[in-house]
Formats: sequence, structure tokens, C-alpha cells
Amino acid sequence: MQATDPTSTTQNKSSDQATIFVSLELSRAVWLVTALVPGGNQKMSRHQVPGGDLAGLLSRFAELQRKAQTRTGQFARIVVIQEAGLDGFWIHRALIAEEIESYVVDPASIAVSRRHRRAKTDRIDGEALVRTLLAYNRGEPRVCAMVRVPTPDEEDQRRLCRELKTLVGERVRHVNRVKGLFFSQGIADYDPRRPDRRARLDELRTGDGRPLPPHLKAVAQRELEIIELLDRQIETVKAERDALLVAAQAAEVPSKAVGILLGLKGIGSGFAGALWSEGLFRHFDNRRQVAAYAGLAPTPWKSGKIDHEQGVSKAGNPRLRAILVEMAWLWLRHQPGSALALWYHDRVRRLGERRKKVTIVALARKLLVALWKYVTQGVVIEGAALKAA
Repeated sequence: MQATDPTSTTQNKSSDQATIFVSLELSRAVWLVTALVPGGNQKMSRHQVPGGDLAGLLSRFAELQRKAQTRTGQFARIVVIQEAGLDGFWIHRALIAEEIESYVVDPASIAVSRRHRRAKTDRIDGEALVRTLLAYNRGEPRVCAMVRVPTPDEEDQRRLCRELKTLVGERVRHVNRVKGLFFSQGIADYDPRRPDRRARLDELRTGDGRPLPPHLKAVAQRELEIIELLDRQIETVKAERDALLVAAQAAEVPSKAVGILLGLKGIGSGFAGALWSEGLFRHFDNRRQVAAYAGLAPTPWKSGKIDHEQGVSKAGNPRLRAILVEMAWLWLRHQPGSALALWYHDRVRRLGERRKKVTIVALARKLLVALWKYVTQGVVIEGAALKAA
């Protein structure tokens, strides 16, 4: 998801008297519809629709429009806001298809009370969303961050890299479980990933010389079945990802950015696909937006004479941020002569070894901005080595 500056959109399409402002608080069981209807003395009304009942929601909107027309004599348009969350973007797309103006807001960008224990209910949240929408419609700067909703194709394409990461994580958990079970019996040299993993089960002996207990062996065999299934699924997903990358390289600009990324030493199909699907396919106006989207933008703390950094915001895409930090470590290994790597080593030398982890996050931010400039503007990364043809 990409947050956009509210001032960048066209505001005040019509007066408040001709607009019904609606917020949706979504849950599995109930959708709470909070509405501010013109002519109602600024009093918000609340209605409930069964969760998932789109037809019921549209019927409720029609009823609100009839009520507004009775009060004002004008046909009122509807503007809807909802938080980005578990329900995804299908409701937003359905409303757009019905020619209803709809926004999806980043919930973390909405200002809330700073009380130690603030009240939180769906009613309070619904009213807060309506007030936020009113301020956004008036054009107030930086009142919230609206989400740039991806197209269905963009949303579907990034599932491959996410599924691959999930499957690899699942395999690591099952491999570690087998190793842990055997280690508790004094067996420390068994690797569930080796081709002879099943044959070795009959040869294994516990630390005190006993063969594997029958139930432990049965558990290990079931775990190996899961690991082998995950191996097959991982290979299938990798093949689909590689085919997608090949298609992207053959496509028109800007999809050729995938091929540009693959040309850099140290960036393989895994990193190139994840970088493209998680962030670089989007449009950014400047480097600050790029860093903010990945949650790698610095967070200042300035008040009076106090002036220091609190670290990165972590308010963006966590998957992209994790990819960039991992890439930063590998960049040092594969691109030691680049200006970015030299900057890192110089900074660590000046600040000390204890600042390595902090500095690698700063390198990740610089690397993301450099890659973005490279694929979108053709700005060559200073000192970066290309793969041999």
C-alpha cells in the first residue's frame, strides 16, 4: 500500500450540503455504517448491515440519499471512507464500480487521543473516520494518508513472492522441529534436508546407544513427508515466479525494470521479483516517498534544544523493509567496491562496531533509493558491478 498526500487530490468537488459522508467499520459479523447526512443538524446516524452484504449496503446508501433529498431538495452524492485491513480492497472496488466515491485510509495515519487509556468502540471509530473524511474533503493538509489501491493484477502478482516466503518459513519450522526432537535424544548430526534422510532413520542411534523409539520415528517420518511436500510446492512457486519475471522482462517499460535489477551483481530472481512486486512497480514522486513506503524514513524528535533521531518509522510495507535489510547485508558482500558499501564501512569505522545494525538500516534506505533511481531514471549506482554477460 502506498500513502499519498491529501493535498495531491482534487478536493471540494461539491459543497457539504450536497454530499453524504459515510464511514464503514468492517467486521466479519457486522458492518457499521456511520453517516453525516445534509440537513440533519450535523448529527451522525448509525446503521448496521450484515457483514459481507454488499446489496444491503447499497440499499442503505440509497435510503440515505432519499433522506437527504427529502431534507434539502437536492440529490446528494455519497463519499465513503474505510480503513485498510482484513477485508482487503474488494469493497472499495465494488463501490467504485457503482460510481460511488470511495477512499481507503491508512489507520495508523489518523490522529487519536493521547490519553493513557482512551476509549475505543466501533461507534467512536466510525465518527472519527467521518470527521477525518470531512477534513480531507476540505483539503486540510496531512490530515491522513489515503492508500493507493493496487489493481487486481498488481495485487495478484505479488502473491507469488509472499507465498514463497511463507512456504520457506514453514519448511524451516518443520526442519527445526525434527532437529530439536533428535537433539533431545543425543543426535546432533541429522539433516532433514539431505537426500538420504529416510535411509538414515534406521541407522540412527540415541546418545546412549539405543535405536530410535518407534513413536519418535513415526513422528519424524510424518515431518519428513511435510518437508518433502513443502519442497515440491517451493519449486512450483519458484518456477511460476521465474516465468513471471521472464514475461515482465519482455513486456513494455516500466516492467523491464525487472531485467535491469537482474543485471546487478548480487541480485537474483528472488530479490528482483520481491522488490518489483512489493514496491518498485508503484509510482513515487521523490526519494522521501520511496523510503516512507518501506518504513525506512527517519523519525525526528525535535523540541526546544532537543534534537535527535528515533530511528526508522516502520510505518510502511514490512515485507519490503525486511527484503531491503537482507539485501543490504548481501550488497556488502557482492558489491564491496560500490560507493554505498564504502560509505557503510567508513561510517562503522567512525561510529564503532556496535553501530553496525543501525548503520545497515541506513544502508538499506540508501540502497532502496538508489535502486529506485536506477530502474526509473537510469541513474547508475556509483561503483556497482554488473553481472558478466
